[in-house]
Amino acid sequence: MKLFRYDRIQVMGNTEIRYLSELSLEERKATFARILAFDIPCFIITSGNKCDPALIELATEKNVQVFQTPFETTKATYFIVDYLDDIFSPQTTIHGAFVDVYGIGLLFTGRSGIGKSEIALDLVERGHRLVADDVVIVVRKGEGILMGSGTKLIQHSMEIRGLGMLDVRSMFGVRSIRFQKRVEVIVHLEDWHSNEDYTRVGLEEEDTRDIMGVEIPFVRLPIFPGKNVTVISETIALNYLLKHYGFDASKAMASRLEEAIKRNESLEDTDRAIGWFEHDFE
Repeated sequence: MKLFRYDRIQVMGNTEIRYLSELSLEERKATFARILAFDIPCFIITSGNKCDPALIELATEKNVQVFQTPFETTKATYFIVDYLDDIFSPQTTIHGAFVDVYGIGLLFTGRSGIGKSEIALDLVERGHRLVADDVVIVVRKGEGILMGSGTKLIQHSMEIRGLGMLDVRSMFGVRSIRFQKRVEVIVHLEDWHSNEDYTRVGLEEEDTRDIMGVEIPFVRLPIFPGKNVTVISETIALNYLLKHYGFDASKAMASRLEEAIKRNESLEDTDRAIGWFEHDFE
């Protein structure tokens, strides 16, 4: 008992139960009394082992919970640690729409009324999956991983101005939703201003936003009438996938320009990309 982490959940598996079974009743009671002299959170007896009545009696007196599971110690410990890690993980709430686009979690943010829900609805109609709308709960899981989900009350409902509330699952089917997704890109929708500088070439240092200590890629997307934001959102997801697998279109274009400069070729060269046109008449 000189190094006893009494403040942790006490797991009793085959080894501990086998040891206790070889003790007399008085010895077991003395052993349990020494352990329960500390402020124990609870006991978990694994591998379907039976609980000793002496332990139940003393634990009841000390108001300490005793649980039993058929799982072996390794599996039970895994479940407990994973559950506690989720319950006690830092979390925050973000106002936005969260959609799984080609397997990439896009979190749409922006002022109220800018069209986040409408874009999410259009993406769902194109076959992508809604995770949450309006209220997105983001939880930090481990190092560098943010998981997003909706709330129990709203679930997969969506408010469209001028139309009212929609139930995405009832309208588009179970394929149109998912309950959780990793947050991978923030797409911030904002009103177009001609005097603002927006990313064009893409060679600038990647913009990110910090959410609970995790840096997430951040894309500013200006909105104006006639702009197909849905297609651009799909492109953002696909471009993120390409970068993830090692291909950056901006860097590839810059490399071609550097090669052209080395060959003393004019950047205004209008030569065709192909040597000759094949016959393709209609």
